[in-house]
Amino acid sequence: MNPIHEDGQKLLASAERLADSLVAFRRDLHAEPELSLDERETSSKVAEQLTGLGLEVRTGVGGYGVTAELHGSGPGPVIALRADMDALPVTEETGLPFASRRPGVMHACGHDAHTAILLGAARLLTERRERLNGSVRFLFQAAEEVNAGAKAMIADGALDGVAEIYGLHNLPTLPAGKIATRAGALMGSVDRIEIDIEGKGGHGAIPDQCIDPIVAASAIVLSLQTAVSRELSPFAPAVVTVGSLQAGEANNVIPHRARLTGTVRTFAPEVQSGMPERLERLVMRIAEGHRCRAELRYIPQTPVLVNHDDCLVHVESAMDRLLGREQRVQAEPTMAGEDFSVYLQRVPGCLFWLGSGPETGAEQAFGLHHPRFTLNEACLAVGAAALAAIALERLAAGQA
Repeated sequence: MNPIHEDGQKLLASAERLADSLVAFRRDLHAEPELSLDERETSSKVAEQLTGLGLEVRTGVGGYGVTAELHGSGPGPVIALRADMDALPVTEETGLPFASRRPGVMHACGHDAHTAILLGAARLLTERRERLNGSVRFLFQAAEEVNAGAKAMIADGALDGVAEIYGLHNLPTLPAGKIATRAGALMGSVDRIEIDIEGKGGHGAIPDQCIDPIVAASAIVLSLQTAVSRELSPFAPAVVTVGSLQAGEANNVIPHRARLTGTVRTFAPEVQSGMPERLERLVMRIAEGHRCRAELRYIPQTPVLVNHDDCLVHVESAMDRLLGREQRVQAEPTMAGEDFSVYLQRVPGCLFWLGSGPETGAEQAFGLHHPRFTLNEACLAVGAAALAAIALERLAAGQA
C-alpha cells in the first residue's frame, strides 16, 4: 500500500506546478536582502503577492510584518501559519548568480525561502478554500534574527483569535524532501548578557599603580563556565558564550574599562529562570576580587521552544500522509533559538525542520548563518505543500 495519501499526491503535484514561481520569488528576495527592522521592500513585495490572491492583507504589523486572512467556506477556528523574512549581517560568499547585491547583508538563514514557501501555501489554500471550516492567518514576520519580531507581532494583534500556530525552518544538513520533528523542547532559550568592568587605567609597565579590568574580564570569562559545569545537572543542558571582549587600544596601556557581551542558552524554563542570579553572583564577586567594579545586564530574549503534543501529533500525521513515513526523522535538540517560541507560550502549536540540503548527501552542506550557505530549492514546493496540508487537515476536521 502506498504510504502517501492520494490527496497528498495531488497537493504535492499542485505545489510542484508552483515551483518555478516560488524559486523566482525566493531568488529575488535573496538578491535584495534586508536586515531585521528594515524589511521595507520585502514587506511590500509580500503584500503585493497576497493582495493578488484576494486575501485580507494588513501591513505594518509589529514593524514591517504582514498578515493575511483566508476565510473558508464554513465556520471554524483560526489556524496561523508563520514565516520570517529578515536577513543577516553576513557577507555572502556563494558566488551564485542571484547572490546578494547588498554588501554585508545576506539571507544566510533561508528566510527568503521561508517567505516563498508561505506564499506558496497561501496560493494552494486559496485554491482550496471551499474545503476549509474556519480561517487561515498567514503571518510574515520581521525581525526574527534579533528576537524582536514575534513579540511585536503579538503586541499588534497578530495572534488575536488564533487557535493554533504552525511553522517550519529549513535545515541544510537534512536532505530536501525530508522533515524532522521532536516532542517537547526542540530549540533552546536565548538571552543576552552585557558586562561592564571598571578598573583604573595606567602605564602597562607599572601595573601595581593600576587596577586591570582586562585581567578581571579574563577571569570572569573563565569562571562563567562554572555556572554550567558546576552548578547545573549534567542532564540540564546550558551554554554560556562570551562573544566579544572590548578593552584598550594600545599595547602598553592598561585601560580603564572593559566590556563583554555574550549569549546564554538553556533547554528548560526552570534553568533559564535561574541563570541571571548565577551569573550576577559570579560576575560581581570575581570583579570585586580583582578590585574592579562591574555591572551585569541580563536581557531575556526568547524562551525554550516547546512543541505542544497534540499539535505535534497532527503535524506528524499530516506529513506521513503527504510525504510518507520514511521521509520523517526525529530531530536532534539544538541550542539555537527561534522566536517562534514566543507564539507557543500563548497558543498551542508546532515548529518542525524542513530538509533543504542535497538529496544525495554527496555534496557539502554549509550550515545556517554561514557565508556560503545555500539551500536545495526543491524544498520550496515540499514546504508549501507541508504547510498547506497542516491547515487543510486541521480545518477540514474542525477539531483545532
